[in-house]
Amino acid sequence: MTTTDHGEGLPVVPHWINGAPWAGAGGRTGDVYDPALGTVTKHVAFAEDTDVETAVLAARNAFAGWRALSLARRQAIMFRFRDLLDERKDELAEIITAEHGKVLSDALGEITRGQEVVEFATGLAHHLKGEFSEQVSTGVDVHSIRQPLGVVAVVSPFNFPAMVPMWFFPVAIAAGNTVVLKPSEKDPSAAVWIAGLFKEAGLPDGVFNVLQGDKVAVDGLLTHPDVCSVSFVGSTPIARYVYETGARHGKRVQALGGAKNHMLVLPDADLDLAADSAINAGFGSAGERCMAISVIVAVEPVADELIARITSRMAALRVGDGRRSCDMGPLVTREHRDRVASYVDVAIEDGAEVVVDGRKIEVDGDGDGFWFGPTLIDRVPTTSRVYTDEIFGPILSLVRVSAFDDAIRLVNSGPYGNGTAIFTNDGRAARRFQNEVAVGMIGVNVPIPVPVATFSFGGWRQSLFGDTRAHGADGVRFFTQQKVVTSRWPEPHQGELNLGFPRNE
Repeated sequence: MTTTDHGEGLPVVPHWINGAPWAGAGGRTGDVYDPALGTVTKHVAFAEDTDVETAVLAARNAFAGWRALSLARRQAIMFRFRDLLDERKDELAEIITAEHGKVLSDALGEITRGQEVVEFATGLAHHLKGEFSEQVSTGVDVHSIRQPLGVVAVVSPFNFPAMVPMWFFPVAIAAGNTVVLKPSEKDPSAAVWIAGLFKEAGLPDGVFNVLQGDKVAVDGLLTHPDVCSVSFVGSTPIARYVYETGARHGKRVQALGGAKNHMLVLPDADLDLAADSAINAGFGSAGERCMAISVIVAVEPVADELIARITSRMAALRVGDGRRSCDMGPLVTREHRDRVASYVDVAIEDGAEVVVDGRKIEVDGDGDGFWFGPTLIDRVPTTSRVYTDEIFGPILSLVRVSAFDDAIRLVNSGPYGNGTAIFTNDGRAARRFQNEVAVGMIGVNVPIPVPVATFSFGGWRQSLFGDTRAHGADGVRFFTQQKVVTSRWPEPHQGELNLGFPRNE
């Protein structure tokens, strides 16, 4: 990854425009922290309007040549990118851990899941095939084709600096579009590293660009007349803003928002499996996942036994620097850590029972890191902000209900509909659950039901704005537009005047 010196001994993460690092026209920068150390380790360039224009212009100029390139040659570049990513994924994982804080194994996991979409994109020629109907009318054939949109924008969040961008740009690029990626300013280096790898794989300059920055960059992409679509992942309020602003400016928008994911545990469930799954899904990546389990709904009488099994497992978790042998790293910023920690006091004020307090932990790391340990809160009122808010941290809330019907009503009563899971050995209950819950992604004895790349990722209600999801068939449809061709090749002089509406005969 290429960086430039800021003049104070710290490097500046640049933009990547037209196949090379780009310092940018303005002098604005943001701080980039190492969350395990609690210190600024570099800065990142913040785009001005002129930088937005430069990035979009580079993508627009590259579009005609990239679109004209054969599918076979596009696929060859995607295959080469996949191979290079697999060879050097450890390097990318270290970059992610140094800026996000997640442990190295988790960083490698997100790269692997992102690479699934790259592999899906290597076979995109199959998904771009149109349809053909012969002789729909006398001497008339009809066929459909899918063509790229043009310049597309991707705005990605801090929690998955590699995987979430890879949900979008491999499909967009393989389909013949050019891309401007706006990564999170909290962990910007992975995007530039990926851009360099793509260039090494043979991607022409301007096809994949990285625009660093803040709201100036986002608004510039949302309103630029040459940007055809915007893909976004983030909190619900910002997702709504992105969707409404982009749509108002005539763009296709897929905006994936927030979540409050429930995990139902029925009395017949394997409680050891449920306890392990709650730990993994609640505390992995310090709970900074849109698919993290944040609420356990225990259908009595299993709550006390489930709490005991979860608590015993939590005692063995090690929190510390992700580059060491730890289970969970820090949160991404000091401000975010403090906001997450404040919910413990909210829980106490609302009458909940704090079983394990993440503010009271020993860490294997620097004392100035943004630490907050796994937290378990029992008997959480559904009126409490601990239950209603998307906390985005390692806090597991437990709600007790007396019946399965109450649990389903609870899942369906909230504003979000991203993911949910049920743990049971009763096939009829599982089938009813997957039929009745108003949620986009459902796990049956699977705590994090993120679909494989051949399916599409996205929720319902306020977890998704727009009508298409990420990757899979929805991704292909989003990044292409369909054209239908009706053709006839008559013998010379077979035409006639007829002002009536055409009929199929």
